[in-house]
Amino acid sequence: MDTLKVRDAKDVEEVVRAAIASEQPLEIIGHGGKRGIGHAMATNAVLDVSALNAVTAYEPNELIITLQAGAPLADVLALIDAKNQQFAFEPVNTAPLLGTPATGTIGGMIAAGLAGPRRIRAGGARDHLLGAHAVSGFGDSFKTGGKVVKNVTGYDLCKLLAGSWGTLSVMTEVTLKVMPKPEAERTLLLRGLDDATANKAMTAALGSPFDVSAAAHLPKSAFRTGAEGLSDIVGQGEAKALTVLRLEGITASAAHRAGSLRQLLAPFGTATLIEDVASAALWSAIRDVLPFAASGALGAWPVWRIVCPPASGAALGTQLARETGGDVIYDWGGGLIWAALPPKPDAHAPAVRARANAAGGHATLIRATDDVRREVDVFHPQAPGIAALSERVRASFDPKIILNRGRLTRSAG
Repeated sequence: MDTLKVRDAKDVEEVVRAAIASEQPLEIIGHGGKRGIGHAMATNAVLDVSALNAVTAYEPNELIITLQAGAPLADVLALIDAKNQQFAFEPVNTAPLLGTPATGTIGGMIAAGLAGPRRIRAGGARDHLLGAHAVSGFGDSFKTGGKVVKNVTGYDLCKLLAGSWGTLSVMTEVTLKVMPKPEAERTLLLRGLDDATANKAMTAALGSPFDVSAAAHLPKSAFRTGAEGLSDIVGQGEAKALTVLRLEGITASAAHRAGSLRQLLAPFGTATLIEDVASAALWSAIRDVLPFAASGALGAWPVWRIVCPPASGAALGTQLARETGGDVIYDWGGGLIWAALPPKPDAHAPAVRARANAAGGHATLIRATDDVRREVDVFHPQAPGIAALSERVRASFDPKIILNRGRLTRSAG
């Protein structure tokens, strides 16, 4: 494997131009922590941007930070946390799920675009990406967006880079919006609800005036009796299903809204309350899907990430678990389903995709063996019109398919 470590954007340009000239596609990595997501790439040349790891500018009062793409995510989170700030979209740390070291980078965070529980209120990674410097598949540097929150000049190309899995450009630097951390958080816990009732409770909470910032449901499970990552909160061997709703803000407001929400949810049962540190631990476990962690009871099972309309979530998840003998957890008020399914050569792809399509959703195979990823489309097949549009966009950035060739589709390369 030929690994090319770059020191700056000029190096990236040279490497990409050489790759175009030799018709040798490139795999782009920071530290390679998300290599297990997507298809194996059709190349033996790696463009390593991990040395582009500087914090270029951080202006806490302006709520913006500019970083090189290889900056370690953990270090950046610690830096902004010291100023009592955060990325409001709660980027997912895929390391526990994939069983890899926690070496994620800012570029990987944007390229994957995986947002956590606050996605329903704060938006996704692309909504917090203000600007980017990158090198296209032509070998040219370009700049998109800016360093202001209200940026309306021209096309907002940087939004395309979020969730593109490195197929459009090699990001070298990004500017992101940061937000103040809430002073307090309160989480209400309802126990023993079935999936459909939990969906109703989450819908009632999210439709209330109490500004709920996260809503999730962990069904009763025969597989997760140890409640991986959650035992401190729910109790060891907790057998009951758990529905959780988070409120954030200044302490007096969060406490008052929690009391009001508890009254609203009284028809669903008596809610208990956890605060601040315990609440944060619970939501980080849900964000990083710790119940399905590679080190846990279901570590050898393939894991799907299914996004669908929240009203359809409970029925989809319940049917899928029943059909496959698998296990599911719900986030985003039912709009995000994480499904761990028993090992099978096709990872139950026909059932998953049929259910997702019927609900108007899409499914991504986040964790699976190399053999399974060779046999199954990891990313949801697009409708013909959208696929044609996606291809036109990709060709306008990278006509020779030099960047991460074959990562998104099995047929490419």
